[in-house]
This record gives sequence, C-alpha cells and structure tokens, in this order.
Amino acid sequence: MSVVYSVKEIYIYPIKSLAGISLKSANAEEMGFENDRRWMLINAENVHVTQREHPIMSQFYPEISGDKIKITFEGETHEFSINEHLENAIESHVWDDKSEVFEVNKNSSKWFSDKLGFDCRLVKIIKNGDRKHESSRLKETFNVSLADGYPYLLIGTESLDFLNEKLEEKITIKRFRPNIVVSTKNAHEEDNFKTFTIGKVQFKNIKPCGRCIMVNNDPQKGIVKKEPLKTLSKYRNVDNSVLFGTNIVSLNSGIISVGDEVVF
Repeated sequence: MSVVYSVKEIYIYPIKSLAGISLKSANAEEMGFENDRRWMLINAENVHVTQREHPIMSQFYPEISGDKIKITFEGETHEFSINEHLENAIESHVWDDKSEVFEVNKNSSKWFSDKLGFDCRLVKIIKNGDRKHESSRLKETFNVSLADGYPYLLIGTESLDFLNEKLEEKITIKRFRPNIVVSTKNAHEEDNFKTFTIGKVQFKNIKPCGRCIMVNNDPQKGIVKKEPLKTLSKYRNVDNSVLFGTNIVSLNSGIISVGDEVVF
C-alpha cells in the first residue's frame, strides 16, 4: 500500500514575526495564504522589525474574528480592522526586496511602540505585486507577501521527529513557523518534492529553507536558546546554510484543509 501524504497542520502569521494562528483550512493565494504576513512592524528607518532582534515579539498573539484582528500581549489587547490603512504609501524593504506598504493607523503604531519600547509602525501590504522576490536559483520573480522570501513554507512530520530524537529538550513544529505541515515517511523528503496538489491547489517546490537564529527562540517563553540550530548544523549544513523545511509557491488559488491528501 502506498503512503498517503496528507496535511496535518496549517498556520498563518498575520503580522510578520508575531505568533501564528492554527487553522483547519486556508485560502491559498499567489502571495501566500489569505491574511498571512500581510502586516509587519517597521522601525524609524522603515526597516522591518523581527524576532531576530526582539525575541519578545513571539509573545504577541493574534486572533482573527470577522474583519478584525485582535492582538494579545501580556494580558492586554489591541484590535484593528483587516481592511483599514492610511493613504500615503511607504517604501520599505523585506531584506533586499522593495515593498510598498501603508500604515494601518496611528493608534496601532503607538500601541506596538509602547509595548516594544521603541518607535515603530504597523504597516500593511495592499496588493499583489507590491513586493517582488527574485529567486537566484530559478531566475524567476515571485509576488510575495511580507514573508522572508517565499509565500509558503512546508515541513514534513518526520523531519521534526528525526530532529527531536537528537534533542534533550523536545521542541514543537512552531519553532520553524511553517504554513503547511505534511505527514511524511522519511525525514527531509519534502526537500525533493517537485510539483504536487493539495485540494485543487497546485504547488511547486522552489528550494529548501535556510534557517536563522529565530528557530532558537522558544515561542512559549520568548527566550533564545542554543537549540535546535546547534544540533541541526551537525547534519543539515549545506553550503553554510542550515536547512529545515522547504519553500514553495502556489500555481493557482483555492482552499486547502487539514486532512487533504498531497497528490504527486
């Protein structure tokens, strides 16, 4: 009997580098799942703010209800509308990619500034094409949200299980901030997926994902530790990059759900 690969978990991260939301189903779009990393925080220089410098960002928990997003941090909450933004465009960057964004509202920016202890603004990417990312490997350009590089990150269950066998302190998949978790047979076989279909959505694998210090931030506590990068670097180091999970793009739009089969 052939192995059935299926979707085990789906996550979105509405605001870049804040905590994620687990979903039963999600609408796959070219830029990534609907409402996934459509917002981010930028500093006074209009540069994106992440957990790399501010591990405490993992302690901001979003919820989506109707057309509202509510953020909870240390018992306090703040809410804004999914559709709201001010009129003036801001030229920001996500790494080397220019990104046209718009401030959500002054009140939200002040709330995050107060909580984080420095001036920042909550901004939103409005439409497809406002940020383009070129794949150096494929020489192709993709329309992306405010995610680091690609619209979707996929991880196989066996990759985490294999890693946890080597770790004294077990970790969850949340360390790696995937969009799609798929049941697999072998560790890291997702690296070699080509094109595949989930529901009615076809996906294409671009390249395995190089990981940074962010995976060492314990999302339950906002504390940076030495693992799992220390262990991963011993067996997943390729060309000075520690790989875990793979970057994918969708070739069409549609709903995918937990339990859907992955068809190759």
